[in-house]
Amino acid sequence: MRKLLFNYINTFQGLSLDVWWLALITLVNRAGTMVVPFLSLYLTTSLGFTFSEVGWVMSLFGLGSVVGSWLGGILTDKIGYYKVTVISLLASGVFFVAFQFMTTFVAFGVGVFVLMLLADMFRPAVLVALSAYSTPENMTRSVTLIRLAINLGFSVGPTLGGLIIFTLGYDGLFLVDGIASIIAGILLLNILVAKNTKIFDNKKVNRPSKAYEDKAFLFLLAAMTLFGVTFFQLLSTLPLFYKDIHHLTEGEIGLLLGLNGFIIFIFEMPLIKWLENSKNSFSKLILFGVLLTGSSFLALNLIGWIGALYIGMILITIGEMIVFPFSNSLALIRSKEGNQGQYMAYYSISFSLAHIFGHRVGMNLVSNVGFTSTWYVISFLAALSILFVLLLIRELKLEKSIKSIEL
Repeated sequence: MRKLLFNYINTFQGLSLDVWWLALITLVNRAGTMVVPFLSLYLTTSLGFTFSEVGWVMSLFGLGSVVGSWLGGILTDKIGYYKVTVISLLASGVFFVAFQFMTTFVAFGVGVFVLMLLADMFRPAVLVALSAYSTPENMTRSVTLIRLAINLGFSVGPTLGGLIIFTLGYDGLFLVDGIASIIAGILLLNILVAKNTKIFDNKKVNRPSKAYEDKAFLFLLAAMTLFGVTFFQLLSTLPLFYKDIHHLTEGEIGLLLGLNGFIIFIFEMPLIKWLENSKNSFSKLILFGVLLTGSSFLALNLIGWIGALYIGMILITIGEMIVFPFSNSLALIRSKEGNQGQYMAYYSISFSLAHIFGHRVGMNLVSNVGFTSTWYVISFLAALSILFVLLLIRELKLEKSIKSIEL
């Protein structure tokens, strides 16, 4: 047991102190989004919004996320990741506090759009920040540490949010949310100093100055958008499947979904360190991760007993642990000086789009054709994602062969 614990701790070695501080700031920031799970409940019970109005608000929520990621990327390249992260944390904190005074449909709709715009400017900026505070050889593990902080924040946030609503009400929730974000901004200002970003792989290929002109990167974005639509069924249609088809209680569903977070917390960092030491390229690892995630939905149809739920959860979790860190690192490697924010913005937007359309696609499929056909369609989308990863691999090989000819 001591040896296992030592080996686990050893997987975190080599990460810079700055990366650890950045992870802590991210944890505080993500835990501060505790209002999100209670948003629809607040709008219907406290403000009396109709379901249609709630739907519009949630659409503006997603749209603000897309615009914020895009704007955050532009500003990161213009004024630097450090200023963007500070502005995002402090400004979104102020807006959270102001939410308690927005009570009409128009005011709240505009408010949630602006809030997500400000909050999600943080996403591309913090990813670029990793290239400043991490070494090239530790880049993927640094991304993994940030992911662990995000997952832990999302786990702690709803629990804290429920307690705050019970004791202080929704006004107290908005206030605490805002204070948490402001504290994260103050931590950043007082602990971390701005550093120059590192360019990991810039001299190997003459890449275009615009991210949307990078053919290999576009293949990656297409693959990640389709992968996101597949993976995000975990948050919408899968819980319904557990309840309606397998008749699990809310407590049992919570434990099954909690298995995802438990596996990530215990095994992701050791897995990433082991895969980094393997001779496989990032693109091939991404291919394997997408394959595992797609297989998780096939397992739900092809395995007829209750154990399929756990097999599917394990497969989708391992796929997630592989795809997210290595695709993130590959996207950053594709960038070069002056356009890292742009690359990270488009990378973030691919998952924002998957969030916006993925849940709607899954729910409409379940409503119209049932769960069995839905899982086959979702598996097909994973297969399309694999196709784009194969195109990515082919493009990377072509770049490498052209470069060798030039040399």
